[in-house]
Formats: sequence, structure tokens, C-alpha cells
Amino acid sequence: MILLLAGTTEARKMAWLLHDYGIEAVASLAGETASPTAYPIPTRIGGFGGEDGFTQYLDEDGIKAVIDATHPFATAITERTARVCAQRGLPYIQLIRAEWEPEPEDKWIMVPDMASVSAVVPDGTRVFAAVGRKGATDLNLPNCHLVIRTVDPQPAEDGVTYITGRPPFPEADEVDLLKQHEIDIVIAKNAGGMTEGKLLAARQLGIPVVMVQRPPMPDALRRERVQDVLDWVMDL
Repeated sequence: MILLLAGTTEARKMAWLLHDYGIEAVASLAGETASPTAYPIPTRIGGFGGEDGFTQYLDEDGIKAVIDATHPFATAITERTARVCAQRGLPYIQLIRAEWEPEPEDKWIMVPDMASVSAVVPDGTRVFAAVGRKGATDLNLPNCHLVIRTVDPQPAEDGVTYITGRPPFPEADEVDLLKQHEIDIVIAKNAGGMTEGKLLAARQLGIPVVMVQRPPMPDALRRERVQDVLDWVMDL
């Protein structure tokens, strides 16, 4: 049984390949959204109950290998999974998308982490905080108006406009969004992948982007292409 730690577009693609090739696998979602996109393989939702619960799950469900296709900023689960798999000699691979790279016409402001964002965003700025609801809680921007996009509707909050949607987001739609909300600055995590519409829109409109760099990843086998991970699985 393969355990696919999921929640990304790449994870869904991986799940379909596992399904189409008849490989026994189970997907695991953190349960961050009320109505997650369905997967073609059996799916569990929710945490494992810490490291002890995770190791118990690996034993009880006969997990033979783990594919970590979680978000590049999901550091806690990636670090734990890599450590546990290394300790147990369990095959483990990270499916992680390539980072975005700025083009000459981009106006990126690179920061090492979310805590550093407030130092480069002026008071009174209208901000598209494209970092998710949880990520936005790490921002210390009390004198700015934030526009935050989530999958599930959120209750009203002073100084915040919530909008809903699921990726990917076409560039034209993102241009309309930035214009409609009169955005001055975009904040994004360098997650890579197909959610670059906001970056293309910011480039088109000449809007600065505060780009939060990825946290360090644990030392492990890592691939960017779904097909390469499938080849790894087939060779187990």
C-alpha cells in the first residue's frame, strides 16, 4: 500500500496515475477545507494524531512507501514524515513543484519568511494576501486592508475582504481581481505550480509582489514531475 500525502494539484495527478496503473494506494488530506476535491483512490481526511499516531497508522495499514505531495510550505508534516520514514527504512519521496523565478519586468521583493513581510509593506496599503487563511494570520499588517482568498467562505472581519475560489486562476481573472480591489501589493509564497496567474497579473499591471521564500526542506529523494514519481513507485 502506497500512502500519498495529498492536497495539491500534483497530488491529484499522482492519485489518478496510481489509480490508472492499478497501484494500491490511499490518499491523506489534512482536512483544511470543508469540501475537498474528490480523489480516485481511497481517501482519509484529518491528522494522524502526532508522530505516534502516524507510525501506528503506517504499521496498521501496511504502508510500504510514502509519496509526500503536500504544499511546499507544509513544513511540519514533511519534516515529520521524512524523519519517521528514514528511521524505519521506509521508501519516501517528495513530489514538489519547481519554484517560480522572476522575469526582468517583475517587481519582486524577496523576504525569507512571513514574519519579514511587515517590514516591506507600507501602512495604508491594499494587499492581496495570496497566502491562504492560515498564512494570513502570520501577517502583522494591522494598518493595511487585506484581500484574502479561501476555498471556504469566512466570517466578516474588520480590515479584511474574503473572496472564495479554487485554483488554478487564469491570468485575466486575476487582473480583474487586482483592479476591482485596487490592490497595491501582492503577497505570495513561492509555492510554484499552476497558481502563477496572480504573478502574471501583477507583472501586467506593474504591481509589486512580496515573495516569501520557501523554508528549508529535509534531505530526501525529491522529484518535480509526477511521471518520475510513478517510475519510482514502479521500481519499488
